[in-house]
Amino acid sequence: QVQLVESGGGLVQPGDSLRLSCVASGRSLSGCGMAWFRQAPGKEREFVSGIRWPGGSTVYTNSVKGRFTISRDNAKNTVYLQMNNLKPEDTAVYYCAVGVGTRWPPGDYWGQGTQVTVSS
Repeated sequence: QVQLVESGGGLVQPGDSLRLSCVASGRSLSGCGMAWFRQAPGKEREFVSGIRWPGGSTVYTNSVKGRFTISRDNAKNTVYLQMNNLKPEDTAVYYCAVGVGTRWPPGDYWGQGTQVTVSS
């Protein structure tokens, strides 16, 4: 059984930065695609960013391009989302997702979510 635990969310002001982490246990993230999704109140869950497997190419939704960076550390079995220049519209619960093999977007396993609130 794979467990994903997100952390790093919080309350920040517009323009601030946060780094989200997602630690996996139960299996290695090698051979898996990984992604971050988010869900704002009253809205559907949306894809934010992902790392494909194999190859490691990264994908971003247009609204976060140039501000967010996804990365992975296989040795730590962890995927990160560096979020810079945060905007109020980035407020949401952020979820980590892992997909085995080339399945895209990843969605075999999900974390419990971490709240990000951007407000002045």
